[in-house]
Amino acid sequence: MTNKTVRHLAPTATAEEVHAELAADGVVVVDELVTPDVMDRACEELEPFVAATAVGVDDFSGHRTRRTGALVARSPTCRELVQHPLVLASAKSVLGKATSFQLHLTQLISIDPDEPAQLIHRDQWAFDFFPFPADYDVQCNTIWAMTDFTEENGATRVIPGSNHFEDKLRLTQEDTVPAEMTKGSVLFYTGRLYHGAGANRSRETRRGINITYCVSWLRQEENQYLSVPFEIARTLPTELLRLMGYARGAYALGYVDDARDPIVVLKPEEAQTGLGELDQATVNLDP
Repeated sequence: MTNKTVRHLAPTATAEEVHAELAADGVVVVDELVTPDVMDRACEELEPFVAATAVGVDDFSGHRTRRTGALVARSPTCRELVQHPLVLASAKSVLGKATSFQLHLTQLISIDPDEPAQLIHRDQWAFDFFPFPADYDVQCNTIWAMTDFTEENGATRVIPGSNHFEDKLRLTQEDTVPAEMTKGSVLFYTGRLYHGAGANRSRETRRGINITYCVSWLRQEENQYLSVPFEIARTLPTELLRLMGYARGAYALGYVDDARDPIVVLKPEEAQTGLGELDQATVNLDP
């Protein structure tokens, strides 16, 4: 169905360049955005949790695949990845039609040898298959390569340009190309992109850190409030907490009790009057 290959950008790429590629093809790789030692550090921090993670229970989640979540709570290095300046600037650009965006999912995906390919899908189908307008992106996603991604070890299979396809298509691996990349690189893709994990035909485990973002008026895939215990959340910077969802998602979404800013639940000293971080949201109420 496609003869396109995945475009690659240098680590000096701008958010505008990333957004342009995502608008055109729904997918792009930024090569070696962090050094391999950053990935090694994240791997070391998460190894005990990966060892305790069960494999998937169905074909979609993968019977030889471990999906380890709660990365904000478990890995200081992953907190850095969640807040990487290029990623946040790109997400803000892609999701700019909404008042704000939030962290949607954090997950280390470990695909063991002999795992077959995953069903080709769109991530935004998680929202109960709602038919979002074609010109309104609700997700901006990343997969960071903790190991090299090769066709042999199950690099993510993508269909460049499929962000413009009709919804609910049944596509196959033959329609896809591998998004190969080196350790420390990051794959950007939108919620509308048709994609799926490739088959791991190697003798090694393929690992990638899936960190995704969505517009703030949608429910998060990973419940950040329960995934990150209060005692850890209280130690995190306010900017990260707001990204996790301790913020209003729009003018009247997500406040606490008497219309309080959600951040004051964790940090009472930051109580503000008015709308706090959403003071500018009232411009959207003008007739």
